[in-house]
Amino acid sequence: MKVLLAGATGYIGSGVLSALLASGHTVTALVRSEEKAAAVRQDGVMPVIADMRDRETVRRVAAASDAVITTASPGDENSAAADIDFSEAALDGLREGGVFIHTSGIWVYGDNGDITENSPSDAPAIVAWHPEADARFLEAPGVRSILIEPAIVYGHGKGIPNVITAAEQTGDLPALQLVGPGTQHWTTVHIDDLAELYVAALEHGEAGARYVGAGGVNPTVRELGEAASHRRGFEGRVLPEDATATIERLGAFGEALMLDQQASGNKAREVLGWKPSRPSLVDEIAGGGYDQS
Repeated sequence: MKVLLAGATGYIGSGVLSALLASGHTVTALVRSEEKAAAVRQDGVMPVIADMRDRETVRRVAAASDAVITTASPGDENSAAADIDFSEAALDGLREGGVFIHTSGIWVYGDNGDITENSPSDAPAIVAWHPEADARFLEAPGVRSILIEPAIVYGHGKGIPNVITAAEQTGDLPALQLVGPGTQHWTTVHIDDLAELYVAALEHGEAGARYVGAGGVNPTVRELGEAASHRRGFEGRVLPEDATATIERLGAFGEALMLDQQASGNKAREVLGWKPSRPSLVDEIAGGGYDQS
């Protein structure tokens, strides 16, 4: 297929780009600068330099594509508006029968020990806009619209897990400062496994379907912190942090990191034949994948 990909140079998007190319798809990447355009050209990808809120350009490029995948987000107060502008323009441009894959995230379900695609939403402030927008995009007429809801993404030393690796000194014994009390579970997925889910959804996903992108391993933050503590030579010592203090330190991001979540991702396995197989996040940390330079 001819795929328009937004976010191709980002963490999730770059993984999706590699998986699309490996599966034989042709990719056009919407990028924001000549520097990013040069980066994707090296992979044989055609870049289009434009902001994701440039509705006219997005509509035009989407009209020349069989499918549109968006993994892009400015990561600031403009994230909601940018995502909505891009998605509306892409859906307007796509031809009848085209595919639209939108990215949301696991946090929309709030505290939940058994998240499935049918779980009620309870989104914290940082993603509060997602449930309404996600539902609207899934109902778009005339296209095969699909929603991917990634867990906390890890792999290749990147992503949210880096927030757990800052050391804290306490007396004569160094210990690792946890994010929050450490009792909360994080749903997780390796970036390479997640990228394969996007391709599976593109090729086989049903219209109106949502897929939780979770690898099925849900470690506690304490388990992650202890693994990182051993890597730093702290003998597994960790320091819990009061949730209020974490939220004061990290704001809305910290609030989301306090969520206690678990998910299996079974629907994607059963319906799409998805087979996540990479090492767990605990194993990645224990093996040095998140060592600080």
